[in-house]
Amino acid sequence: MSSFFEQLATRIERVDSVVSVGLDPDMDKLPTEVLDADLPRWAFNRRIIDKTHEHAACYKPNAAFYEDSDGWRALRETVAYAHGKDVPVLLDAKRGDIGNTARQYATVLDMVDAITVNPYLGRDSLDPFLSRKDKGVFVLARTSNAGGADLQNLELDSGEQLYEHVASLAKSWNHNNNVGLVVGATQPEELEEIRELVPELPFLVPGIGAQGGDEQAAIEHGLADGVGLVNSSRGIIFAGETGSGQYFEAAGHAAKQLKRGLNQYR
Repeated sequence: MSSFFEQLATRIERVDSVVSVGLDPDMDKLPTEVLDADLPRWAFNRRIIDKTHEHAACYKPNAAFYEDSDGWRALRETVAYAHGKDVPVLLDAKRGDIGNTARQYATVLDMVDAITVNPYLGRDSLDPFLSRKDKGVFVLARTSNAGGADLQNLELDSGEQLYEHVASLAKSWNHNNNVGLVVGATQPEELEEIRELVPELPFLVPGIGAQGGDEQAAIEHGLADGVGLVNSSRGIIFAGETGSGQYFEAAGHAAKQLKRGLNQYR
């Protein structure tokens, strides 16, 4: 059984890309051409995948856009379709809870290849995820939003900042070689600092595109032995203009451009 990061390395080499395409189908922003479908979010995702898969190392649906009955149906269809294109799927769910709840949350790994998790309830809250040797587990360390500094930049008695401590903990949890970190591209200096702390952990780097993250830093510090992911969601999936007739082609073009932009630093 190969690990998620082994599978990801193979995919990155095959398509020469570390682009993660965020599949966040906000119903208020979907183009009119999919709104009459039985499952508009699935219809949207399918067409996005058709136009972007040759440039995608991974797809990253955010669970928030699927947490209703039709949404979960759309998510299952999306995952199966992405897998049919040989693209792994990372569910951005930021889970983290205790006991039976954590074990229940972890069952979603039967469907997807990797997941993001929140470490702030401690190691036991993540055990059900970490124990899945074939699945990737990306631990939140330094997120791309401005408010992340409210907690993540707190200085501990040891002199280190909280996000640095989380990175070190994640390194110690990596017994199954299935742990990565979420580190935003909007804070390039901190991205570099975390890479120095954990040189062997792959990063999922959000914040590129609509959030204005640093592409060069994302590549120079986000990859471990060439493996890692740089994510863009809105900058790709909503690149087109409704009614233009080229809506989904614009998504494909945006994914291709991001791939080219990132590859100049690889």
